[in-house]
Amino acid sequence: MGGFKDVFQRIELKYLMDDAQYTALRERLQGMAEVDSYGETSILNIYFDTPDYKLIRRSLEKPVYKEKLRLRSYGIPKDDTTSFIEIKKKYKGIVYKRRIGMPYEQSLAYLVDGEPVAKRSQISDEIDYFVGFYKGIEPKMAISYDRIAMAGIKDPELRITFDRNIRWRTDNLDLKYGNVGNDILEPGQHLMELKIAGAIPMDLAHILDELNIRKTSFSKYGRGYEELMRLNMEQDKDNKVEFIKKGDKISA
Repeated sequence: MGGFKDVFQRIELKYLMDDAQYTALRERLQGMAEVDSYGETSILNIYFDTPDYKLIRRSLEKPVYKEKLRLRSYGIPKDDTTSFIEIKKKYKGIVYKRRIGMPYEQSLAYLVDGEPVAKRSQISDEIDYFVGFYKGIEPKMAISYDRIAMAGIKDPELRITFDRNIRWRTDNLDLKYGNVGNDILEPGQHLMELKIAGAIPMDLAHILDELNIRKTSFSKYGRGYEELMRLNMEQDKDNKVEFIKKGDKISA
């Protein structure tokens, strides 16, 4: 996949909007940004974490520094499809992303089975350190969504993405299953991300203000984890109720 950068440093801002806001914004963006050559793409991710979800739990505490490890593909991969192993770090609001690409089958062998990479690099050494530092790290959650990516016409450093059909799952942690799982967004919602080097362009800031589109804190993996914990708590309550009912029957 030519054209994909391996190192990023930027500010990422997130906004939730409904269908009406999304439609109005897309109209207002004409002449400012255009959809890239890939059009709409399904982005599939597996997030790696410790058995007790240490990474995402710490991330949700909003520390000054946080980091994540994920395996990503653009579209449903085959064994020989290029996939990307990414370390994503955030420090004082700045996002740093470093990644290496390799065939999907090799990515799994490297991350899951512990096989060495075919060609070492500084980034692969960083990934090796990450995996060694967080003991027991393993595939924990799949996060997938359909994305439209846009680039600024006059400012190519401006990147705008719109995500919908954001889903999570903890079973079938293989990207070959595609974009399936439990929905994170409400019907009609869209998540926009602005990826910028510095300040938001003034004309774009005015448009967002006029359409009442406000910045929000939003982690896809974080939302999936919170929903998983909620479902686990509900299951525990149901199990306790069932246990009590069975106890009453035995006493009777």
